[in-house]
Amino acid sequence: MSKIILAAFLVFLLVPFSQAFSAEVTDTPSTLSVSITTQTPFVYQDSDGYTVVVGNVKNHNTQTPVTNVMIQVNFFDDFDPSPLEVSSGRTTLEVIAPNGESPFAIRSETPNPAITQASVSLLGFDSSSPKQRGLTVYSSEVSFDGHLRFEGVLQNSGAPNSNTNVYMALYDGFEPPRILEVITVELGDVESDSEVSFNVNKQIDARAVGFLLFAESDVFSSNFVDIEIPEPQALTKLVSISNVSVTNSQGEKLSEIPVNSIVNIKSETWIQFAADPSTNETPYTYYVQIKEAGNGMVEYIGKDDGRFIGTGLQSPTIDWMPKNSGLYFIETFVWDRNDIPIAEQGPFVLINVQ
Repeated sequence: MSKIILAAFLVFLLVPFSQAFSAEVTDTPSTLSVSITTQTPFVYQDSDGYTVVVGNVKNHNTQTPVTNVMIQVNFFDDFDPSPLEVSSGRTTLEVIAPNGESPFAIRSETPNPAITQASVSLLGFDSSSPKQRGLTVYSSEVSFDGHLRFEGVLQNSGAPNSNTNVYMALYDGFEPPRILEVITVELGDVESDSEVSFNVNKQIDARAVGFLLFAESDVFSSNFVDIEIPEPQALTKLVSISNVSVTNSQGEKLSEIPVNSIVNIKSETWIQFAADPSTNETPYTYYVQIKEAGNGMVEYIGKDDGRFIGTGLQSPTIDWMPKNSGLYFIETFVWDRNDIPIAEQGPFVLINVQ
């Protein structure tokens, strides 16, 4: 295998912990065959206080698999331009197939509470021999009540395997989705022409709406299976979103927006019942996601925290100042303070920026 040396800086993403951000997008095709595809990798602190950065890598080469894909993460605080820590790691899959993808999850060296931001860069990779699709994974049962309860089966249709792992890459409801976490189920040795049952019972990020199920061993790999996480029934009836509008400072509805002008994005939300009957209040986070209509690239994500008082019709609002002209569509969401959706996604709204 020949070593591919990366002579150019490929990806540098400064990722704050805040959930509100705007994305500057440059549509320049990569001249390299491997890239980090996640616009904004997901950053969180785990239960032990370590900072974890999760993202996705794509092999753009249509002929050659790649391996040893090395990723570097610099961890920063809010004050010093020099990193507090530097960590490196590999993608979840050992071998990424031609035109294939793999998530990655890299953790800080220490549980440092001062870390608030992270940058991600691709260091290098090797060409690889392919792995045959000798493994199959599927779901037999999945439920969610704050804990993900999942039962699945791995089938090996070929030679004996060692170092066999099943992976579950959890993703959220944004477009494109963010990888939130990668769960690993270690199965070890698997006999030829056999089936192995496995299960997961784990508390997960409540923003997860589904996961990609896949497997890899020393000699085989599997396809990716996309599995939806069912919502608890009670959460789908609390709030409904309707009549999303864009207005100026005088409250006039707009169908076109001048560049660099501040507008209000407002949703009419109907509260069915209070989440806390003792206070008659429902804490919420209102999210607005704005994407380019032509290519679906995310232009802006903003949020507003508030409390619905009582029931009936209420109208959360977020300000937006567009920086680029074009046609955009607006998506709206309402989550509770545990980042669990308490409403179906609001209706799409098209808006033209001049």
